[in-house]
Amino acid sequence: MRFKPTGYTPFMLMAQTCALLGFACYAVVLTTLQDEWQLSNLQSGLIASAFFFGYMLMVPLATALTDRVDAKKVYLIGGLSATCGLLGMGLLAYNFWTALIFMALNGAGLAGTYMPGLKILSDRIKTGELSRHIAFYTAFFGIGTGFSYLCSGWILDSLGWRYVFGIIALGPFTALLIVLIFIPALIHEKWHGPIRIRLHDIFPVDKWRLVLQDKTASGFIFGYTVHSIELFASRSWIVAFFGFCAIVTGAPFLLTATTLAGVINFFGVPASIIGNEIALRIGRQKWIFFVMLSSAAFGVALSLSTGQSWWLIIALAVGHTIFIMADSATLTAGLVVSAQENIKGAAMGLHSLMGFGGGLLGPAIFGFVLDVTGSRASQISWVWAYSAVVIWGVLFVLYERRNGWVSKPLARN
Repeated sequence: MRFKPTGYTPFMLMAQTCALLGFACYAVVLTTLQDEWQLSNLQSGLIASAFFFGYMLMVPLATALTDRVDAKKVYLIGGLSATCGLLGMGLLAYNFWTALIFMALNGAGLAGTYMPGLKILSDRIKTGELSRHIAFYTAFFGIGTGFSYLCSGWILDSLGWRYVFGIIALGPFTALLIVLIFIPALIHEKWHGPIRIRLHDIFPVDKWRLVLQDKTASGFIFGYTVHSIELFASRSWIVAFFGFCAIVTGAPFLLTATTLAGVINFFGVPASIIGNEIALRIGRQKWIFFVMLSSAAFGVALSLSTGQSWWLIIALAVGHTIFIMADSATLTAGLVVSAQENIKGAAMGLHSLMGFGGGLLGPAIFGFVLDVTGSRASQISWVWAYSAVVIWGVLFVLYERRNGWVSKPLARN
């Protein structure tokens, strides 16, 4: 089944939404497992981080393979891995260590779908404004994670935490089927002869060095890293934060914590798309600086809002989500258009690796700070925890402004 090249984008958006349904499962059941397994905040954060550790282990191999074989094949393997990881959590996990293993397998599955999915599009779309397809693709990350919160919360309330993982495993399996059925194989093979993947193919240090020497491209990579620290820390702990707010205010909101987190997450979708359009007009680097500083301000303000009106808490949470996501597509599209063509694949791999490396650090840093400053039952601990993850964006802006990154040339497509 073949469509116009741009006709594949809707299928990839649907597939990505399904593949990401398992993303927030653990965030939704975090407090439940913390009580059932007697976990510290650091251990709870490390389980969330294990997801990104699995991603980091898999993404260099996945991106190396997409340079040699059709990314569709890599995507199918990734969908299967994520399905197995979620089923493992639902059926077999019983403590901290087993959860680490299955969450890492789930993360490895995302590595096999997220960037390879982007590669499926870039291999097939050769005309028009590619950055807009990239913007929609990255923005749909928010739709997938939003539905992940909603569906996981509904299943948890009705059936229990094991069913959350077991039923949600249908998501990445459906993504696998969408790509298998609706995305045709490339007409021409990328590689002829036996495929040999060597260590320097998985970790192309020489190419990564060239990428980092390009100060324009490397700025987008480091920006994506600090963006991911804040983004994934917030997504991992937001349900627990809303639960704390309900206790402090003494009155529950109209929506449950998980439903509220899911609804708020959807605000990131238009923020990412519109943010990319604004960046095309005023300049990507200028927009990124403004967004990161605004996001940090909203994050600290949100942490200080506990005990206040629910409407103030929600307004600040929406603002924080909007500004976290407003530079997401810009950072990825900026890297794609600024990297040299002969090292673009390596640049995208490093971008994804370091970004999700930030995702690995974020939840663990957040949980560690909660532990050392008190507990998740203390307001000041939440303030310190949020401050510990938003500060990296501020430091990035200060460093890159000093280095003149905003004035460096960049293709404007």
